[in-house]
Amino acid sequence: MQLRVFLVALFDLLTVSFAWVLAFALRHNFSMPQNFHALLTSTLPWVIVVHAVAFYRFGLYRGLWRFASLPDLRRILFSVGLAALVVPPLLFMVQRLVDVPRSVLVLHPILLILMMGGARFLYRSWKDGHLLSVSEIGKEPLLVLGAGTAGADLLRALHSNRAWRVVGFLDDDQSKIGRRINDVPVLGSLAEIATVATSLRVKNVVIAMPQAAANVRRRAAELASTASLTVLTVPAMDDLLSGKLSISQLHRISLEDLLGREPVALDEAGLRELLNQKTILITGAGGSIGSELSRQIARFTPHQLIFVDQSELALYQIQQEFSAAYPLQKLHYVIADVKDASRLREVFMRYQPQIVFHAAAYKHVPLMENTNAWQAVRNNVLGTLNAARSAKACGANEFVLISTDKAVNPTNVMGASKRLAERVCQALQVDSATRFVAVRFGNVLGSSGSVIPLFREQIARGGPITVTHPDIIRYFMLIPEATQLVLQAALLARRDQEGGKIFVLDMGEPVKIVDLAHDMIRLSGLDEHAIKIEFTGLRPGEKLYEELLADNESTLPTPHPKLRIAQALSAPDAAWLTQLDAWLANASLSEKDVKLSLAHWVEEYQPQHPDNTP
Repeated sequence: MQLRVFLVALFDLLTVSFAWVLAFALRHNFSMPQNFHALLTSTLPWVIVVHAVAFYRFGLYRGLWRFASLPDLRRILFSVGLAALVVPPLLFMVQRLVDVPRSVLVLHPILLILMMGGARFLYRSWKDGHLLSVSEIGKEPLLVLGAGTAGADLLRALHSNRAWRVVGFLDDDQSKIGRRINDVPVLGSLAEIATVATSLRVKNVVIAMPQAAANVRRRAAELASTASLTVLTVPAMDDLLSGKLSISQLHRISLEDLLGREPVALDEAGLRELLNQKTILITGAGGSIGSELSRQIARFTPHQLIFVDQSELALYQIQQEFSAAYPLQKLHYVIADVKDASRLREVFMRYQPQIVFHAAAYKHVPLMENTNAWQAVRNNVLGTLNAARSAKACGANEFVLISTDKAVNPTNVMGASKRLAERVCQALQVDSATRFVAVRFGNVLGSSGSVIPLFREQIARGGPITVTHPDIIRYFMLIPEATQLVLQAALLARRDQEGGKIFVLDMGEPVKIVDLAHDMIRLSGLDEHAIKIEFTGLRPGEKLYEELLADNESTLPTPHPKLRIAQALSAPDAAWLTQLDAWLANASLSEKDVKLSLAHWVEEYQPQHPDNTP
């Protein structure tokens, strides 16, 4: 580093000397006066010293020539300008300005700026591949959809890339069409993609609109897929801003990219106050929601993070990830079944968590509907009851239950069990210092057992894609968004100093599952002649649509635009909880008895044909 700075400074001072000599030569038409040598030796040292001080003063050597830009040129202008103001009076005082023509004093800074700025420009152009550039032969031509900042940044990032050659931009902004970005033309609108791709023999396009709305990216992807082009995209804006990925890291566009929603506005300061140096316990930590919660929480440097899960494999995978990513944090990995009250009480009393996130649950609707109905109730209701009581016993400040939209007017055992778990938290809130809250949201993209991984597997096998009903719709959100809003809900509970609330997330507009199937087929580069879609009928306990509020619920706003509070019935009393304990103490119940009992405990539950259950 020091050698590099020395060489750059030496180059600049040699340039100062050469520009001084050249200014004299130009002034005298390259016919030097007889006393030129004496004049040069008496004036040049002062000129070099003044410029060296000016260059240092304006920080010319803090940047890299490889990334020279307008701020570097501005520093050159200021430093050379300052030296141009200092040199004449200094020479006048020291040398009385003998035989130094005034034109030399004007020419010198002009020549110096051109030489220093030009050298840096040429060096960066060479490194970026503009001069004596890497051969374009063999590079795959690429169309960029979006002629905004992201597209321009991508173009610069790909100049030295050996795989791609950007041949043009497409953008719906009419004011940009016909213009050029770094000498690459904006050829037309997105609707012209098929014509432009054919004329330029392009097979790949990249959507460079990370900040555009999901419907805009979706339209661009559909136009490209219809033209039989491979669709790539740049990383999401969150990943670019965080530094996780660079804009040149292109990847095949996925359904998550098209369904992406506006990023959550996090109260970073508030969350840091909530989580920093706190002991935090997460049940179901090996699951998709629990593990992402852990990642989000770890960013705020908790005092201790306790991972609780009944799956040895899931816990091992979490241990491998977090031990490598957070070697300095206190991390504890505990195998425990939430149905085991004594084990949970032992774990909670040992670690004394201040905040508990309860994500452990059975969540697959058809699997839990018949043969496993009582296990679903015991895991989702008894497990919540055990975890909540343990949190209360150890003096935890907050207990956050991860709930679901399937708890609203449930028609299946899983949804009814989660609604009952919400009621359990409300019952325990009475006369409790621990704040119990539930957070209710819909499907998360990419979670275990969700429809997206299933469709991917079916496409990989050559189809068909199975959809239960042509009209079935669901709410979707990304796992990071869901978990960030869970943290925000915990923060709101802390600030309100009030528990017993059910927070409802803004899930946006519902999406037709059959539309997802069509999108995934297109994004795979196939069509519906190659991959068929079959309708198999609604599964046991499945509804055509999900709801976020029950018929007897309304919502209140919160300070966060994506969180609202569901106002439901009054909290159950202690007698209700005693009766629930007695019911949960049964070792086993038939599916018919489970559904009939759930209809008693959850008024909104409407079981599907409980009398026909064997």
